[in-house]
Amino acid sequence: MHNGLIVFLIFLFILAILGTFFALKQEERKMKKYEEEGDTIEDQLSRSLEYESTSLKSNVRTQIWIYTITITLALLAFFIYLF
Repeated sequence: MHNGLIVFLIFLFILAILGTFFALKQEERKMKKYEEEGDTIEDQLSRSLEYESTSLKSNVRTQIWIYTITITLALLAFFIYLF
């Protein structure tokens, strides 16, 4: 059972990392799109202001969900292992 717990936690860790990279890739795609469309100072300023107002709603929320689920499942696995 001990080895199963370790494997499960490693799997959760890998899933959390993959979720983080997925969120990072979404941001990279946005940046590439902006570069392809042409990038002016005004565009950068408007995107910066938009990012400040929306990043907490999208990026941080995604990361919070990824790690909340991961930590919850890890704690559940520990409790199952202990009892």
